[in-house]
Amino acid sequence: MGLFSFIKGAGEKLLGNDDVKAADEKAKQEPSPVNVATANKTAADAIANYVGKMNLTAENLEIGFDGATATVSVAGIADTQETKEKILLCCGNVKGVENVEDKMSVASIASDSQFHTVVSGDSLSKIAKAFYGDANAYMKIFEANKPMLSHPDKIYPGQVLRIPPQ
Repeated sequence: MGLFSFIKGAGEKLLGNDDVKAADEKAKQEPSPVNVATANKTAADAIANYVGKMNLTAENLEIGFDGATATVSVAGIADTQETKEKILLCCGNVKGVENVEDKMSVASIASDSQFHTVVSGDSLSKIAKAFYGDANAYMKIFEANKPMLSHPDKIYPGQVLRIPPQ
């Protein structure tokens, strides 16, 4: 459990669709609890759909969003530590999300991975060299971040990656 920080301006552009924009505009014009709740639910649903598209599941998975703090809350029971970490990364690597509140648990306990925020000039090889001492271990990082990563060369500044234990 904890709070993970992400770069708000980096990530998948899930929260920019017309429905979310319309809900946000309505909430700004008429800031009622109903309008804010609708905008937050629309954003949470978009993030939950993205997690589902990545084929990541957890028992009783609940994803919420608070637009005022740009925070996603995630609860549920993942089968493995790896699945839990991937769900948290899917929720955080979304443009417009600044924090992810981890309320998840894991059915089978394993070692936590480390996390790395990609900076300009990074490559998976460079990151592997820094964490493992071997640039050729980049595929381990790539595999640990599938299906969010579709190709080892497609990473971007601000993206947060799982770095599994050696």
